Amino acid sequence: MLITRKLEFDAGHRISTHTSQCRHLHGHRYMIEITLSGNIITDAGVAQQGMVMDFSEVKQIAKSVLVDHWDHAFLVYDGDTQVLHFLQSLQDHKTVVLEVQPTAENLALIAFGILDHAYQDSYGNHLQLERVRLFETPNCWADAVRGG
Repeated sequence: MLITRKLEFDAGHRISTHTSQCRHLHGHRYMIEITLSGNIITDAGVAQQGMVMDFSEVKQIAKSVLVDHWDHAFLVYDGDTQVLHFLQSLQDHKTVVLEVQPTAENLALIAFGILDHAYQDSYGNHLQLERVRLFETPNCWADAVRGG
């Protein structure tokens, strides 16, 4: 069985090597979809009976390990030294430094790696992260999938 939870966050970035508009500082209203697989819990009397995982728990985990860290932050490539130095000069600025350009594709892969460790088989129902879909805009997204 597959289940999916959607969350949204706002963040700024720029693609320093891009030759078009994305080379400028700008932001997005990102949306992330987290798809998990697992068996439906059939244990009588447990709160999660009939579920793969409670959607509120999917949300809580994603927020604590990823979304709250990226929300209203500037996602910057560590090789973009000019912007990185500027951001570091701003007192108490929320900056997330990445080892790769903050493209939708790279952010989806990073998110998958972070979330894969967070969603464990806590119910004994073979729970596993299957896909992270990261929307940069309503019409553009990247999928990071298990085994892909």
